[in-house]
Amino acid sequence: MADSLKTFFDARLVERLAASLHQAAPSFPRANFIREAAKGLDGQELMDRARHIAGALHRALPSDYPEAVEVLLRSLGAQAKLTEGGAMASFFYLPHTMFIAEHGLALAHFEASMRAQHALTQRFTAEFSIRPYLERHTAKTLARLREWTEDPSEHVRRLVSEGTRTRLPWASRLREFQKDPTPVLALLERLKDDPALYVRRSVANNLNDIGKDHPALLVQVAKAWMRDAPPERKWLVRHALRSSIKRGEPAALEVVGAKPPSGIEARVTKLPRRASLGGTVEVHFEVANRSKKPQTLVVDLAVHFQKANGETRPKVFKVRELTLGPGQAEEVCKRVSFEQLTTRKHYAGPHRFEALVNGLGLPLGVVEVGR
Repeated sequence: MADSLKTFFDARLVERLAASLHQAAPSFPRANFIREAAKGLDGQELMDRARHIAGALHRALPSDYPEAVEVLLRSLGAQAKLTEGGAMASFFYLPHTMFIAEHGLALAHFEASMRAQHALTQRFTAEFSIRPYLERHTAKTLARLREWTEDPSEHVRRLVSEGTRTRLPWASRLREFQKDPTPVLALLERLKDDPALYVRRSVANNLNDIGKDHPALLVQVAKAWMRDAPPERKWLVRHALRSSIKRGEPAALEVVGAKPPSGIEARVTKLPRRASLGGTVEVHFEVANRSKKPQTLVVDLAVHFQKANGETRPKVFKVRELTLGPGQAEEVCKRVSFEQLTTRKHYAGPHRFEALVNGLGLPLGVVEVGR
């Protein structure tokens, strides 16, 4: 996967892009674009390659921005997400969105840019390219996103919730909305019962982001949304509260019916003493209610991963929710991978495993991870 991330934008893709643009506009300087866009790609990572191609695209397209947008729109493929070429295939349109984000910000170009992003998000995503418009033309962009909450395309509706995330991964933060998320919440309110899980999951992720800056506000919204909520919205709220619950915040736990635990014990039943980098560890542990009252419990697993500097940092994994009567116990399990990933590098050393029950940490043991 790492190689595909690095080499996705290669000379062959540049030729495909040139062919689509030349077909849309026979005057497009196909040969010059290929020569310029393909030069210097080697040694660059995914985003830098896409940015390089977007620069060549800007120099090859008409200098009149609305005219350039029309060429781009005529060159687009079918609205369905691309499947040819695997999970990376839709990244074909990343240079297109970079072009829109950088060169369409003039107020006179607003309509052309919105039209382009409406089309592109149905093929790739415009969650990154919409953000400069939220910062530069806040009121106009929010008004357009409000209209798009009722768009027939679930991809367009998801753009509303995903593009306004204050802490969107791989993107700069929306600082003003971090300070005051009220405009974002107004959009999410319109999407909380969207028919598409794809959209509702994005709404939950947006709320989860908001909760990292405004935990009390997240709980307030969660309580309101849980009133007379259908099952789909209940799932959305629980997903939105996941980080707060992992942090053991009592108010968030209360929303899902989980109060501070009393008389709860965790006993490991299976945990190897040693493991290898690249392998997996399966931990089994029993959660027991030693109190005299039934309890609703959110059970997570914290693994304190070794870092390069010798320190450790916990990562919390969801396990399951339990309702245990007085004296009742139940065994749960979780598999943890030590495979080296592009997004997470593992290091040898002791790794502490800990059960989190309604935020209460209960030690399970230590696994020595070696090479």
